[in-house]
Amino acid sequence: MRRAMADAEVGDDVYGEDPTILRLQERTAELFGREAALLCPSGVMCNQLWLRVLARPATEVVIEADAHIVNYEAGAGALLAGVQFRTVAAGYGLLSADDVAAAIRA
Repeated sequence: MRRAMADAEVGDDVYGEDPTILRLQERTAELFGREAALLCPSGVMCNQLWLRVLARPATEVVIEADAHIVNYEAGAGALLAGVQFRTVAAGYGLLSADDVAAAIRA
């Protein structure tokens, strides 16, 4: 892996000119059948992006109780996205529509 990183063709990713990153994003989009994909340098950044896109500050997010973002990101959801988590225990980390519906506060 280190050799591949050292040998990778690089460019300016700020201006969308890094050919290796562009190829990775294009391939990922293709694999998932999407128009585009975005490479994030960390899982925390990925989690913050989806929180900011899908949840408004001062709202509650229903999430599985053992989710990484709940247990290992030191309150980043509240600090960076302004949301609170309402946790629900579910088998294998998978919430059903019924689990989510039961957790929503009226």
